[in-house]
Amino acid sequence: MKRKIGITETLFRDAHQSLLATRLKLEDMLSVAEMIDQVGYYSVEMWGGATFDTCLRYLNEDPWERLRVLRKRLPNTKLQMLLRGQNLLAYRQYPDDVVDTFVAKSVENGIDIIRIFDALNDTRNLERAIKAAKKAGAHAQASVVYTVSPVHDIQGYVKTAQELAQMGADSICIKDMAGILTPAVARELITQLRKAVDLPIHLHSHSTCGLASMTYWEAIQAGADVVDTAISALALGTSQPPTESLVKALQDAEYDTGLDLALLAEINSKIKAVLGGYQSPRISVNTEVLVSQIPGGMLSNLRAQLEQQKLSHKYQEILQEVPRVRRELGYPPLVTPMSQIVGTQAVLNVVTGERYKIKTKEIKDYVKGLYGRPPVPIEPEMQKKIIGDEQPITGRPADRLSPGMEAARAEIKDLAASDEDVLSYILFPDYARQFFMNRK
Repeated sequence: MKRKIGITETLFRDAHQSLLATRLKLEDMLSVAEMIDQVGYYSVEMWGGATFDTCLRYLNEDPWERLRVLRKRLPNTKLQMLLRGQNLLAYRQYPDDVVDTFVAKSVENGIDIIRIFDALNDTRNLERAIKAAKKAGAHAQASVVYTVSPVHDIQGYVKTAQELAQMGADSICIKDMAGILTPAVARELITQLRKAVDLPIHLHSHSTCGLASMTYWEAIQAGADVVDTAISALALGTSQPPTESLVKALQDAEYDTGLDLALLAEINSKIKAVLGGYQSPRISVNTEVLVSQIPGGMLSNLRAQLEQQKLSHKYQEILQEVPRVRRELGYPPLVTPMSQIVGTQAVLNVVTGERYKIKTKEIKDYVKGLYGRPPVPIEPEMQKKIIGDEQPITGRPADRLSPGMEAARAEIKDLAASDEDVLSYILFPDYARQFFMNRK
């Protein structure tokens, strides 16, 4: 009897976020949506992450309408989204009433599975979203963000997973955003998680440095239940391993996915034709990430920004500065928003020629504890350099926030037609207001 392995398809979210700067339009998704609904995926990830603000900012699309339309076209498939815990889909923390309303409306409009993570693995920042997801009737998938540092180890990841299980998580996801989880570590990590938590284990990785397919194979053998892949036209590079390749590999082993390779080939052919209208994605293996741990999307953004500012000659110096800043800040995992906070400070340190001469508001807020608990305490002299004599908070950051829904309703009442509009405004006020004005 073959063991069934679930496949989460990332074509509609992380695959194009990684390779096309999240620019895949809804009309192009619809060209393959009904075929994708016939495949039998465990789930299709199609919302959250950077899709929300990109819809409003660049594509002139209502992200809520995208969700509703895809829900209609994929009636037989679980729809999945990525949520940044108390940060929702943006870069700062939001009050509990906003988290509750956002999660409820996401489920009401069609989401089945909510993958929830916190950049610091501070479980206090996931608890409210987990409770809200379960209350709304969704599957709450709680994530453990994977990184490598002197202060991160398998024991710590297992402890985080156990805390999330106690909070009511329905499954645990290992989120390897930089694609640096090796096959041997994956085997050990999944083995230990299997013993520690009685929940399905999902693995998310990226092909950035060429490890992910091997890592998936070992993880599945160790007991992982579901892995994330991308249809091959938008796979590899900083995206996920190709769906078709893994389906075939598992078919010929003691595992099966139940997915039809002929149908996958047809979908791939159609999406390839659509991709002609986009800038060709850059597919390569980037082993720099093994040292810098900078996720692929952050690397490509950094390169682009340095080129715009005619600072490309500083690229290598900045790459060396990122791990330094990260160490000084208590080894935060480099995932949104910490990747942006650390990366921006590294750029400022190199470009100004004097480390921490200019400090961003975000780095000050992080050191003040407003994003949560660093993996290890920040050294007192570094803390003093960034926030002076101010003392960091020790409680849950969101406890300091006043409710936000009513105030936002009052601010945008002339343009908002629904609670969904109010939520769009809370998350991205400038882009949402402009979108509403255009719509009107």
